[in-house]
Amino acid sequence: MAEVSPAGCSSPELSPEEELSIISATISAAEHQIKVGDTFCLVSRRWWEKWVHFATHKKISTNEGSSSDHQDLNSASTPKRPSSIDNMDLVNESASDNSTMGIELHDTLQEHTHYTLVPEETWNQFCAWYGGGPKLARKVISCGESQTELSVEVYPLRLHLHLMPKSDRCTIRISKRETIGALHKKACEIFQLNLEQVSIWDYFSHQKHALMNDLDKTLDDANIQMDQDILVEVSDDGGCTSDVQENGFTKSNTSALVEPSKANLSIAGGFSASKGAMKNNNSELSQIQSLASGITESEDHKTPVSVGVSTRGSSGGLTGLLNLGNTCFMNSAIQCLVHTPEFAMYFREDFYNEINWHNPLGMVGELAVTFGELLRKLWAPGRTPFAPKVFKSKLARFAPQFSGYNQHDSQELLAFLLDGLHEDLNRVKHKPYIKSRDADGRPDEEVADEYWANHIARNDSIIVDVCQGQYKSTLVCPVCEKISVTFDPFMYLSLPLQSTTTRTMTVTVFSCDGSGVPASCTVIVPKQGRCRDLVQAVSRACGLKQNEKVFLAEIRNHLIHQFLEDPLMSLSSIKDDDHLSAYKIPKSMKNTKFLQLIHRRQELVTGNARGTAGWKAYGTPLVFPVSCDATITRGDIQLIVHTMLSPMLKTEQGYSEFSDPDTSSVASDLKNVNVEADSACKENNGPDKPQLKLPLKLVDGNNACIDLSVGEERTVRLPSSSLSVLLFIDWSPKLLQKYDTHYLEKLPEVFKTGASKKARTEPLSLYACLEAFLREEPLVPEDMWFCPRCKERRQASKKLDLWRLPEVLVIHLKRFSYSRSMKHKLETFVNFPIHDFDLTNYIANKNNSSRHVYDLYALTNHYGSMGSGHYTAHIKLIEENRWYNFDDNHISPINEDEVKTNAAYVLFYRRVRSD
Repeated sequence: MAEVSPAGCSSPELSPEEELSIISATISAAEHQIKVGDTFCLVSRRWWEKWVHFATHKKISTNEGSSSDHQDLNSASTPKRPSSIDNMDLVNESASDNSTMGIELHDTLQEHTHYTLVPEETWNQFCAWYGGGPKLARKVISCGESQTELSVEVYPLRLHLHLMPKSDRCTIRISKRETIGALHKKACEIFQLNLEQVSIWDYFSHQKHALMNDLDKTLDDANIQMDQDILVEVSDDGGCTSDVQENGFTKSNTSALVEPSKANLSIAGGFSASKGAMKNNNSELSQIQSLASGITESEDHKTPVSVGVSTRGSSGGLTGLLNLGNTCFMNSAIQCLVHTPEFAMYFREDFYNEINWHNPLGMVGELAVTFGELLRKLWAPGRTPFAPKVFKSKLARFAPQFSGYNQHDSQELLAFLLDGLHEDLNRVKHKPYIKSRDADGRPDEEVADEYWANHIARNDSIIVDVCQGQYKSTLVCPVCEKISVTFDPFMYLSLPLQSTTTRTMTVTVFSCDGSGVPASCTVIVPKQGRCRDLVQAVSRACGLKQNEKVFLAEIRNHLIHQFLEDPLMSLSSIKDDDHLSAYKIPKSMKNTKFLQLIHRRQELVTGNARGTAGWKAYGTPLVFPVSCDATITRGDIQLIVHTMLSPMLKTEQGYSEFSDPDTSSVASDLKNVNVEADSACKENNGPDKPQLKLPLKLVDGNNACIDLSVGEERTVRLPSSSLSVLLFIDWSPKLLQKYDTHYLEKLPEVFKTGASKKARTEPLSLYACLEAFLREEPLVPEDMWFCPRCKERRQASKKLDLWRLPEVLVIHLKRFSYSRSMKHKLETFVNFPIHDFDLTNYIANKNNSSRHVYDLYALTNHYGSMGSGHYTAHIKLIEENRWYNFDDNHISPINEDEVKTNAAYVLFYRRVRSD
C-alpha cells in the first residue's frame, strides 16, 4: 500500500494568512528556477481546493463587504481547516497491489481536474502542517525537437518485456528520457541475465522491427511508445542464471519500476511549455493571490494553474504526433480522421473481419491495420506524444509521392487515405460489371437510385457509409443542346474561393434613345463564364427597361473592333486591358443594322510639311439600330444623332441654338425607324423648330462618303452587306463648346491591373463558395465532352446539384492554385458556420423533405506560404464539448471563437440528428 505520513502540527498551527504567504513564496521561488531534474508533486484537486478556500477566505470576505473588519473568524461561515492530505483518489490501488512498480495512478487523470502540481518544497511544507499522502513525486524532463522545452512526466512509459526463448514476461515503468543502455541493463537485472549475451528488439505488434543496439540513444528518440512490447532475446551460448531458474519469473505478469539516472522517480508527461515562455505562464502564486478566482478559472479551463511547466493527464483523444520532418500535413489530417466519432468507434472495435485482403485496388489490408493501430494509440489513456514512423513507412510504400520529408498538401493525403481505407475495407469481394444507363427522360429520383445502387454493388465500406454522398451532373451540348444527366458519388466537396471562380469586369453603358449619359458599370461574372453571363450581369446592373436589351462591343482605337454576338463565347478571351461598351437597344427589333457614330476631331497631321490639321478618331462610338427594311433620309439620321447626343448637351446652352427635339417623343419613333421615319421626323421637326445640321458624313452602299450637313433632303441608301453603317461626326472647337463630350472619352479597361480593390463589406461565406461550386459553367477546353449526338467533342456547360449528403461532410477550400510559372495561395477569410450549417435548400432531390443540418467538429489549417507553411488542426472533443488546437505534439485548449481564421483549409462537418 502507499505510504501515508502522519498528521503534522508538530509546530504551532499557523494562521491562513501565514500559510498563504509561505506557500506563495515557495511557488514563486520554484517558478524562476525550473530545470531538468526538479521534482514536483501531485496534490489531489479535492484537497487543494479545500485548502485554497480556507487560506483565502478572510481576504475574499474583506473584498466583498465593508463589515468584514468585524467578522468573527470563528463563525459558522468560516471554512474549517482541511484535514490531512488525501491523494488516494489518484491512486489505482488494484494495480499498485498487484505489481512491484510502486504506486500506480489511474490512467485518465487530468491536471486542473484531478490534481494540481506543486514544487516538492511546497509539498514538504504541506506535509509538515497537515500530514497525509501518499507522496506522488514527478520529475521535470527536457523534450521537443531541440530539447529546449520542459515537461513534467506524469505517466512513465509502460513497457512489456518478453524474454525469449523462455516466454517469460515482465512489465516495467521507465522514463522516456532514459537510454536504450539503461533499459538493456534493467532487463538483464530483472531476468538475471548476462549483459553480453542479451539483445533487445523493438517488438512493435509482436514483430521484430529494429535491433536496439545504440545504447546511448534515448527511448524517446528510438520512438518507443507507451505499452510497447520489447523483445529480450538470449543468445544460444548463454542463458538464464541459476537464480533466474530458482526464482522462476514464470508469472505471466511480473512488474518492476525502473528508476532513471537523474531522478528517484520519473513519470510520463503530457503537455509541454517552452522554457522561454515559462515566466509568461500564470503561476500558482498568481492564482492564489487572485484568491477564489483561481479555482473558478481553473475549473472552467480558462486559466490553467501552472508553475512554469504544464502537464496533461491521459484524457483519451488528446495525444499528439511528433513531427518527423515536414510531416505536419500528415499529422493534421490524421488527427481529424481519428477524431471522427464514427471512425473512432469502428477502428476501436474488431474491424479485421471486414478487411478485404485480396482487393487488387487496395493495400492488402495493411493501410487499414496500420491506421487502426494508430487510432487506438491516439485514443489510449495515459499516452505521451509519439512519432508515427510505422504509419509513414506504410504510407510511403503505397503512395510513393508521400515518401521522404518534403511538405505536401494535407487534402491530397486525406483523399488518398479515404480512398485507400475504403478499398482495404470494401465489403464487396467480387465487383460486378454494371453498365450505367443515361437518364433518357426518366425521373431524376429513379435514375439517382439506380446509380446509387450500382455504386453500392461495387463499393460498400465504412468510408462509403460515413463520407460518401451523391451529386447530379448535367451536361448540355452548346451545338445540338443534347442534355446528359448522371448521378456520381463524391467523398468530399472541393469548393473554390470566390476570387478564383469569378472576375470583375467594367463595361460602359450607352443609351441610344437619349435617356441618359454614358455610365460605367462594374459586375462580377464567372471566371470561366460565357458572353451571356456578362450580358445578364450588365442587364441587371444598369437597370434595363422591360422592353430593352444590351448589345456588347469591343472597342479598339476608338472604333468598334467587334460585336460580341455569340452568347457562348468564353469570357476568358476578353483580357483585362480590353475596353468594352454596352448599348441599350429595343428587344423587339428584328433584322437590324447599326448606325455606328464615330467621333473625330482635328489634330496636327504628323509629317505634313504645311503643319495642317487632319481629322482623327477619338472617344467611344455610339450605336443606333435601324431596320434593314426602313427607308431612311438624311433628316432621319440628323434626328437620330441629335437624340443620342442630347444628354451631353451643356445645360447652359439649353435648346435655344439647337432646337433639339423632345427626346421622349422622338425616342419611341426612332426605335423602329421604317418607312414612317420621314413623317415622324417632320412631325417632331416642323418649320417652327429649326434643326441645326451636325457635320455628319455617311459611308453609303456605294462606299461613297456623303456629307449629310449640306444638300437637299433625300433618301440614303444603306450598305446591304455589312452589319454596321459608318457615320462620322467631326467635332470642331465650336461644336465641342456646346457638348460635354468627356463622357465619350477615357473608356475604362475591363479590369485595371494594380487598382485597389474595394474592401468587402462582408467576409466571404461558405454558402457563397458552395453556390460558386454549383453554378453552371462551361467545361475548360482541356476537358471537352464527347457529345453522343454530334459525335464530336464539345465545350459543354456543366451544372452540379447536391442530391444525397453523407453523415460526415468533408469540405476542401481550394486555397492553392497552380500554373506552369507560379504557385499561389489565397489568404481569403471564409466565414464558415460552426453550428447549424443548413444545406436543406441546396438539395435538388425535392422528395427528400428532411432537413440537412451539420455541425463542425474538426478542421485543418495552413499557415504561411506554399511549400514552407505549417499545418495544424482544430478539433472538438464532442464528449467534452471542448475545442483543442493540435499542433503536432503540442495540444492546447482553445475557445470556440478562435476556431475561425483565414488559415482554415479542410472542414469536417457531422450531420445533426433530430433525435
